[in-house]
Amino acid sequence: MVTTVTNNDLKRRGGWLPAGQDELEEWLEGRLDRLGDPNKPLHPVIQDFKELIETDAIVRMYMTRMIEEVPKSRQYSKRHIESVDQLLRLIDDVLTTAPEFSEGGMVTTPLAGILDWTMATTSGMAAYRHPAVNAMLKKVLDAWHAYLDSSDSLYVLNDSPQGWMSASAQKAVGIGDFQHDLEDEHWGFTSWNDFFTRRLTADARPVADPDDDAVIVSACESTPYRISRNVQRRSEFWVKSQPYSLQDMLANDEAVDEFVRGTVYQAFLSALNYHRWHSPVAGTIVRAFVQPGTYFSEADSEGAEAVEAQVSQGYLAHVAARAIILIEADNPAIGLMAVVPVGMVEVSSCVIDDGIVPGAHVAKGDELGYFQFGGSTECLVFRPGAVDQFSLAALPQPTPEQSSVVKVRSRLAVARSN
Repeated sequence: MVTTVTNNDLKRRGGWLPAGQDELEEWLEGRLDRLGDPNKPLHPVIQDFKELIETDAIVRMYMTRMIEEVPKSRQYSKRHIESVDQLLRLIDDVLTTAPEFSEGGMVTTPLAGILDWTMATTSGMAAYRHPAVNAMLKKVLDAWHAYLDSSDSLYVLNDSPQGWMSASAQKAVGIGDFQHDLEDEHWGFTSWNDFFTRRLTADARPVADPDDDAVIVSACESTPYRISRNVQRRSEFWVKSQPYSLQDMLANDEAVDEFVRGTVYQAFLSALNYHRWHSPVAGTIVRAFVQPGTYFSEADSEGAEAVEAQVSQGYLAHVAARAIILIEADNPAIGLMAVVPVGMVEVSSCVIDDGIVPGAHVAKGDELGYFQFGGSTECLVFRPGAVDQFSLAALPQPTPEQSSVVKVRSRLAVARSN
């Protein structure tokens, strides 16, 4: 029986993976068909991965079992991967390809597509939390990002049906809102990553109420996921309902106590969203750093829905690679706040702009950084009582289908009056 995947899975609803499982399996079949010679030399980083599996008994056990086991949360029409060797060869193939556009079964995160089966198994959940496996996956992602940063990845910027310059793709990404050169063969972009982190035109997203420091704007182009109040310093974020744990989310930062009993706003970035982050307030940078984390780990605490990205978002905010930017707002009613862009699966490369350093002053709406490949989820953390109310657009809707994107630099919330 071919499965129907729940709309709660934001990797699918957000466009990172196909909405239907049969489309993903068709894509995987195509990847398997193109592998060719099984004796073809592997990329050096994949050869390192293979040696890790062969020499570490625990890693080998997890990697073998996660392929043999059946996922807990979804039914599949057939087994995705047959062996560890096949898995490594599929990952090897990805390292010299860039995501193509598709109006149907688009796979914007191909590594997540390949690992989809294993991420939903008990052994897979253990494997992707194993330090040695996670470190090796970082090397794999670094190698792939190097390719996506090179001109070799520009082949997908064309006007074919699979190209990002096609009429359908232009409409899907809203290319008119972004800086590009129509006279240039690749619109002036130098690589896939350069295209995916494209910049807005000067007038595409005006800053809401630029002279009113009580108005807080959206840091990202994203869909509201959750607003939590009275957040605690430490909570069991891995359990059912996944409460926020400030100490873990903020990586034990010395400012954690200022946010206890405060508010966390979290929102999700889809595949075609704008993927740069902007300051929600005018203020001074206190600290800005990238916290390393896991890459393909998902929550396993809520039964059949455990591995869906919808219920994993809170979990990911505590364990995934993320940037942590602390800003002392000019408005004393807001005071210290934190912007936490969080990577998900292979979209885990968080890059903070060079000028975002302690002591630097940013205006409301100024750029802070970007996800190097795509985007994921973001959290804004406020002190107790700092926010008077959130705008209607920023409130999570009762069903995913009713949710809509909150534009970057648009009104998100209003600070309390002094």
